[in-house]
Formats: sequence, structure tokens, C-alpha cells
Amino acid sequence: MDLDFTKLDGLVTAVIQDYKSGRILMVGYMNEESFRITRETGFACFYSRSRQKLWLKGETSGHKIAIKSIQTDCDKDALLIQGEELGPGVCHDGYQSCFYRTLQDNQWVVTETQTYDPKSVYKA
Repeated sequence: MDLDFTKLDGLVTAVIQDYKSGRILMVGYMNEESFRITRETGFACFYSRSRQKLWLKGETSGHKIAIKSIQTDCDKDALLIQGEELGPGVCHDGYQSCFYRTLQDNQWVVTETQTYDPKSVYKA
């Protein structure tokens, strides 16, 4: 695959979109290895910039993302991945999407209801 992993310290941005609704669920980053694992397994795998390691989405929560399609942009340095979320949500804060806050009157307001209790999933 000829993705350009040189612009962002070996990473490409991966926008995850629900394949049915079109809603953006999350944004993550992939290095060459996580992209290979994603293609081979059919499940989203990312590179955690904060932990400096690979992580298979759902390895702790069980809330995986099954890949339906992968597209790249014109510069081949970003991905749009359409997937099916396998669980009540993809956000570690307990929401269906990581984009659950809306700017209203210059303040971020939570505009969605949690779909699961993260304390019951992430016990560490």
C-alpha cells in the first residue's frame, strides 16, 4: 500500500464513520502496522500516540469496529473508514460517538445521552 506515513511522524489520520448512518464516530491514528492489522483482521486497529503502542479498538470494552470500507484522500495521508460498531458506543466516555459535545453560546455542551456506563467497562 502506498499511503504516505511520512507527514505525521509515521502516522495517518483515520476518520471512522458509521457505514449505515454516515455519522462520524471517532478519529484515530494508524501507523503502517496498525493499518496492516486493520486490513488483515477486518477490525479497526490504531496507534495510540499517548501510550506509544498499538491498540485494537474494543480490546478492553469489547466495542469493536468491523471494517466495511476504507478510502484514502488525494494526498494518501488520511483515511476514511466506514465501519459497523459492535457495541453500544465507541467513545471511552460512554457515548455512541466521540463527538457528543456541541458548541452553543461559545461553550461546549453535552448534547447526547450516554449509551453505556464507562465505569462498568473500564475498571482500571
